[in-house]
Amino acid sequence: MTHSQPETTKSEISRRNFLGLSFLGAFGVLIAQTLGATLKFLQPVAKEGFGGEVFAGRVEEFAIGSVNRILSGRFFLVRTEDGLLALWQKCTHLGCSIPWDEDKQQFHCPCHGSVFNEVGEVTGGPAPRPMDLFPITIRSGEIWVDTGNPTQRSRFEADQVTDA
Repeated sequence: MTHSQPETTKSEISRRNFLGLSFLGAFGVLIAQTLGATLKFLQPVAKEGFGGEVFAGRVEEFAIGSVNRILSGRFFLVRTEDGLLALWQKCTHLGCSIPWDEDKQQFHCPCHGSVFNEVGEVTGGPAPRPMDLFPITIRSGEIWVDTGNPTQRSRFEADQVTDA
């Protein structure tokens, strides 16, 4: 008795070859995703909002002598007779968020009692230095604040004010 082998055609694929090709395909997809994520990570980020440029408003919207909280940028925009300051709302003592007290015309840290005047100078409490500043750019009457580059300072100086 002769046993005949089942005929195989070239269009059929063995289990071993199928599993090998499946593994290679999955590995290729993994490599492509890894490369894509790496390239996305390495691209420079141009963003708006905190950590990038924040639109604060138009110059004419801010009265001289006003202190306005800009929520999206986590800063206060102060308009003095000489121009504008963007003060980071973070206390220089331990980083608490500092509110503006309109009645007392000062910033008062609720955590440890540091007190700052309208230009961010320390007038009381444990804060070691004035409030940090963000750079301001005025383009076509619009105020843009770069919250990605805070500036530490040891005292208030007139050249820290941006002309409005």
